[in-house]
Amino acid sequence: MTSLNSTTSNSNPSDETDSEDSGAQLLIRIDPSQPIPTSTKARAKRRIAALEEELETLRQERGTKQRKTTYYVAQGRAIRRMIVLYTSLEDLVNENDRRYESMRLTDAPSTPEQDNLQSRYLELARTLPWLHAKLGQLNHEECGDMLKKLKKGADAARGDDTSSLKDLVAGWVNQEFRPSPLIRSDDKHSRGFASDVCGKLLCPAEWDWDQTRVKAGIRDRTSEYIVSENSWPLFMYENYKVNRDNLEEGFLKSKLLVLVSHDGFSCDIISLIGVIQAFKAIFTSPSSAKEVEGDGDGADILENNRRARQKSDQAKVKTCVASIINMRKVTPRSIAYIVHFTLSGISSWRTVDADFDYEIFWTNIVAFFKVVPGPVTRRRIDKLLEWWTRKIFGTNHRQDLTPEIVSQMSVNALAEQRRTLEDTAFDSE
Repeated sequence: MTSLNSTTSNSNPSDETDSEDSGAQLLIRIDPSQPIPTSTKARAKRRIAALEEELETLRQERGTKQRKTTYYVAQGRAIRRMIVLYTSLEDLVNENDRRYESMRLTDAPSTPEQDNLQSRYLELARTLPWLHAKLGQLNHEECGDMLKKLKKGADAARGDDTSSLKDLVAGWVNQEFRPSPLIRSDDKHSRGFASDVCGKLLCPAEWDWDQTRVKAGIRDRTSEYIVSENSWPLFMYENYKVNRDNLEEGFLKSKLLVLVSHDGFSCDIISLIGVIQAFKAIFTSPSSAKEVEGDGDGADILENNRRARQKSDQAKVKTCVASIINMRKVTPRSIAYIVHFTLSGISSWRTVDADFDYEIFWTNIVAFFKVVPGPVTRRRIDKLLEWWTRKIFGTNHRQDLTPEIVSQMSVNALAEQRRTLEDTAFDSE
């Protein structure tokens, strides 16, 4: 092939030239397969720039992945506390998928177990409103990874709750009852049914702990006095008193809950927890638990936490759990978690221990709120939940200002009246 200039016909592609630095014009061969000579310095600069760009991409990908992990783990902390204790997330997702496919193919009725799974999936979707859509966007592997991170957060929250309450409860029981000797979390002989104070609070509502035969039967674990998940313990009642003709009176309004640890066949109370204090210690902050006094309403914990984090002159304030999971009201499942949590052992998380099935006990508490015979009972349940919400989150009701309610308030009412008057005046002209 003829070249434009004979001086370039024998150039070697591997030869280095500084022609780029000098700005000299290169005469090239017409053959398109031959490269144009470049300088070592220029090639090095371009290679470094490419590597830096690749490194920045890797950093961004790692940062995005880390942010997703952090977000999923943080959101997962709500799952045990507000949705399910033992059921796996995969089972909930699979049941929703199965139900959708079943509805398209057949009208076969579902089983009670399947209905329970579906109700829990709906609760999951309400608590984490982004999750359902995300499940439809990710492939199978990505969904599995996301659910794994959510479970990690859920299990970590349960462990943190165990640790935080373990450090708080000993002082609460001794301050409330002042037993002699004082209750010690590491001494099983001073707690459980062996203790008159603790035994009375654990005693099922249908029995009278003060009767000698009842006390002896429970302590001896006779078949006549079986302590199981089918009874409401006395500690769940207001002032630890029960009206056996109206078992709903004062239920779930006690000042104290009981933290129980089972050691073989012996039911041991580790310590007693103020019901509101326990809830605040887990869902808002341990320090907020100290703010509960008497029968008054709680402080606006979420607003106080937000303001504390904005102050630059203070040490870093940890975001409370209720803020992370956007919790604004106390729910039936969150109450069930508190009661269940304070009854289960702090050294393990067993479903069944001796005669007591913790999972069924949790289900019984949720059913108390969810399964009601009619509107009269529903109003009582709503009032009970409102009482809890005021105790935990104070009297802030901004979350209740729905568009329908706002439309009826005077600001909007006045605006509507002005428009009406304006329209009337225009029509009269």
